[in-house]
Amino acid sequence: MPRPSPGTTRPALPGLLRRVDWYIVALFCVIGLAALAPTDGAAAEGVSLTARLAVGLLFFLYGARLSPQAALDGVRHWRLHLPVLALTFLVFPAAGLAAGLLPESVLSAELAAGVLYLTVLPSTVQSAIAFTSMARGNVAAAICSASFSTVLGVVLTPLLAVSLIQHTGTGPAAGPGGLPITPAQLTDIAVQLLVPFLAGQALRRWIADWLSRHRALTTLCDRGSILLVVYSAFSHGMTAGIWHRVPPPRLLLLTTVCLALLCLALFVANGTARLIRLPRADRVTAVFCGSNKSLASGLPMATVLFPPDRIGIMVLPLMLYHTLQLVLCAYLARRCDDEPGRLVPVRVVA
Repeated sequence: MPRPSPGTTRPALPGLLRRVDWYIVALFCVIGLAALAPTDGAAAEGVSLTARLAVGLLFFLYGARLSPQAALDGVRHWRLHLPVLALTFLVFPAAGLAAGLLPESVLSAELAAGVLYLTVLPSTVQSAIAFTSMARGNVAAAICSASFSTVLGVVLTPLLAVSLIQHTGTGPAAGPGGLPITPAQLTDIAVQLLVPFLAGQALRRWIADWLSRHRALTTLCDRGSILLVVYSAFSHGMTAGIWHRVPPPRLLLLTTVCLALLCLALFVANGTARLIRLPRADRVTAVFCGSNKSLASGLPMATVLFPPDRIGIMVLPLMLYHTLQLVLCAYLARRCDDEPGRLVPVRVVA
């Protein structure tokens, strides 16, 4: 096979394909499949039940893989983790409440509830650690911070979602986005999220090594479960006419709102880390752990918190935000790696 001459430019396509996040591509393909072939009737009930079982398995695996020591270590480095947690569970929800004040022509009640739900989610573990490593930040601190956020999120996210969405009147009892508070719903949260998570923690000492040796299997289970949840959610959404309620101009406005939230989080995380004079490696950790939101936690929780016909529209802001955070944070992490003496400039994230 002839070799390219020294002056020949190698094709850019293979390099471009390596940069593609195929999981995000798969997510949007599943949305397309739900749009073209949504389930209905008994089939929809079967898919919904399977998705709920997958959610339980997902949180069992979270509990089995998450080291309690890694989460508890977060308490020791409180100067880093306290601002990150404050941004995740205080500043973000406040921004979500502020977004709900936008005119109905910009953000409908359903989408405002979806944005508010996005803002109460914990930090993502995988992406935050990957971006911190890429930008030469404090990876050990990122593991602790993201793990601590995940543990708190199992309890705080459902409570914040229920209380804030109900309080703002955007949730099924109060209006189009509604979220009723019932004892049955709280029981569902415990049975589908907390019980599997705690069971995984209890069995961790016996199964953690096996799970670590079979990462491909657990990754397939994780991602397959989430894809199933997405298909179920958007399949219900299609039968409820989701795309009639979110025309392209409103989808563009929603994307702008999500981008503004992400830029605000990056700006606040970076500014706070500088204000309290964290070292450069810890500032990197604060930026990526404080600004990222977990799709892996958010989608399964949504199946418990929201009615089936409204899950699709409620998680739409989360899916847009997740895509934006992957693109923008990957760019910023590469920029930090190119200039290791500097953190993300404020002018970039503002």
